[in-house]
Amino acid sequence: MKTYTIIDKKDTRSGFGAGLLEAGKENQAVVALCADLTGSLKMDAFAKEFPERFIQVGIAEANMIGMAAGLTIGGKIPFTGTFANFSTGRVYDQIRQSVAYSDKNVKICASHAGLTLGEDGATHQILEDIGLMKMLPGMTVINPCDFNQTKAATKAIAKLMGPVYLRFGRPVVPNFTDENNFEIGKAWVVNEGKDVTIFATGHLVWQAIEAGHLLAEKGIDAEIINIHTIKPLDVEAILKSAAKTGCVVTAEEHQMNGGLGDSIAQLLALNNPLPLEMVAVNDRFGESGTPEQLMEKYGLNAANIVAKVLVVMGRKKIPA
Repeated sequence: MKTYTIIDKKDTRSGFGAGLLEAGKENQAVVALCADLTGSLKMDAFAKEFPERFIQVGIAEANMIGMAAGLTIGGKIPFTGTFANFSTGRVYDQIRQSVAYSDKNVKICASHAGLTLGEDGATHQILEDIGLMKMLPGMTVINPCDFNQTKAATKAIAKLMGPVYLRFGRPVVPNFTDENNFEIGKAWVVNEGKDVTIFATGHLVWQAIEAGHLLAEKGIDAEIINIHTIKPLDVEAILKSAAKTGCVVTAEEHQMNGGLGDSIAQLLALNNPLPLEMVAVNDRFGESGTPEQLMEKYGLNAANIVAKVLVVMGRKKIPA
């Protein structure tokens, strides 16, 4: 099992802030809009550097999406910023009609996604956002795993034509990736293995790495793949790995319905049906608690990934 060195620990929202600033320096067409959460979204540096290209919309998320769609008509590349719940659920109609249907070049950037928003509780912890966004035709959906990957993704989407949903979070997590090792739509093989494939996204990628070490102690060689781009999926990489190992576990901080696991299950069902288990929230709302407490309670951790691997390997077809 390959060992990764933790460079430092940072929140992924700070990666977005750093990437937005660099994207703004590289391209004058980049503009930013925020719904009264500039500090929380780490958009301060961009606002200070480019005040003429920053719009503080206030608590008016639907208006923000409409303004962003309009700005694209004049050739601007708008990045919108607020919490994931308000970036998707609250403004879904505006995204569908004004952005996705019209194929507008809007970058919808969402912090505080999933359970790890923590103490704010279920009303703010959206666990359905990936499903909502991936169902929209033409929408690219990206869920990076650490600071470096979020920074790289933010810069990359500024160069991609079309609507994008970029999802990140508040908690401090291990920062371990190479910022240069990111390409939209291309899965990253974290560790090569032969016994089982673990497809992970977002905060669960590091948990998958920790699970890989625990599995290695049991003599199980896990292939771990970071699916940072949930749409479009890297179909070739997923099918190749699944065919090699013969069984799959998916891991994500999202509802089981509509998330990464759902997409991979559909892909395998259509191409190569194999035993699959999912680590995700199973048809429940979140609740108040620290990020650590909630990840433990809902089983979004290395221990549960190991447990699911043992289950799926028990279902694995053994060649005659």
